[in-house]
Amino acid sequence: TTRASTYGVNGAVSCLKESQMTRTAFLLLGLLAAPPASPQAVTFTKFDQNHSTIGFVVPILGEMSEVHGKFKAFAATLVYDASDITKSSIDATIDAASLDTGIEDRDAHLRSPDFFDVAEHPSIRFRSTAIASRNGQLVAIGILSMRGVDKPIELPFAVKGLDVDSASGMVSIGVSADMALNRQDYGIAWRHAIPAFVGDQIGVRIRLISRLTPGATTPPPAP
Repeated sequence: TTRASTYGVNGAVSCLKESQMTRTAFLLLGLLAAPPASPQAVTFTKFDQNHSTIGFVVPILGEMSEVHGKFKAFAATLVYDASDITKSSIDATIDAASLDTGIEDRDAHLRSPDFFDVAEHPSIRFRSTAIASRNGQLVAIGILSMRGVDKPIELPFAVKGLDVDSASGMVSIGVSADMALNRQDYGIAWRHAIPAFVGDQIGVRIRLISRLTPGATTPPPAP
């Protein structure tokens, strides 16, 4: 009787363990099969150009002063994947003739062959080939095409925020980027009578905010 009882207890314990293992296995399979909670990619193509800036800063006489300007017209397609930033991308085209420094004569000179030569090269384009995250810093790796020159660059950037409209579920995004470019790399070699008057290292300052765009969880419009 004692041996039978022992076998009975051992069998019950064994069955209990098998049952627990089975439940654990099903739970793990359920977790693995569940879709990720992160949102899917959102494609932004409409930007608020009244509240966005693609600007540049030109040093004067070794940074004794500086000239600020911006491009007033551009188009961009930004794909943002919050669940995997490496699947994001950016393709932006700037209307070179839309440059504005606030002085018409200077702007006309900047549009001339001495600088941007907008008649021959009407657009400036950046298209990413990869997006990386390096120690918390997002970087858009790609090709900048300006004045007939294509050069690889790395553009550090930050996502300033996502704003979701509670009524429609649509979303807008804010992005910023800052870097420096050497104008000589793109054939912009004009010199003032005072050689050091206009510097070569041009600061680039980008602040973009999109218009409301359907988010990844927003159902498509009815046909």
